[in-house]
Amino acid sequence: KDVQKEREPHVYLTKEEVKEKIQSYNSSVTDKLKMTLNANGIYTGFIKVQMELCRPITVQSSQSQGRCAPSNKETAFYLPDGCVNTLHISSTNTVREVIEALLKKFFVADNPAKFALYKRCHKEDQVYTCKLSDREHPLYLRLVAGPKTEMLSFVLREHETGEVMWEAFSIPELQNFLRILDKEENDQLQILKNRYAAYRGKLEEALRGVLKPG
Repeated sequence: KDVQKEREPHVYLTKEEVKEKIQSYNSSVTDKLKMTLNANGIYTGFIKVQMELCRPITVQSSQSQGRCAPSNKETAFYLPDGCVNTLHISSTNTVREVIEALLKKFFVADNPAKFALYKRCHKEDQVYTCKLSDREHPLYLRLVAGPKTEMLSFVLREHETGEVMWEAFSIPELQNFLRILDKEENDQLQILKNRYAAYRGKLEEALRGVLKPG
């Protein structure tokens, strides 16, 4: 169930409270992804983000990442369902910075403005998905909720604005979308042709049986 973001007040914890919560968090961790409190009061840790993208993403070629001149070669493809990525972040990192880091980690060339980060949590035997504002801090939410993803998990989706933000896409991306749509249209057309060809064959076979001289 998707709901509007509830404006939950950010509780500012003292350094001692943060230390206690981190100790409690680390004692419950089962995957070794623990949090670390630094002397300046900033803490670091890991979050897992599930990718739930309906549209294809554009990925830069590995050649354009080296020291040589960029090749400007990009590839668009659909990300497999259920893909989960792990990020190491700090308590100062915002939602917007997490999205940018996640895209940069996997050489995604798409505009970060196309994406939004959501939190998914359980309340009263129901699952709620709420969009996070750009200035929220995911690691703080992870610390408060504890390490269990059943209590809280993060999901990356396309921005839900009611309409697709076509102006945020580049010309190569739009051309790739057209090619994908053409392929899907041709595939569906071929399925229909095969279906009606099979019907026609059965009808012709039935007619031959009826018209066959007795």
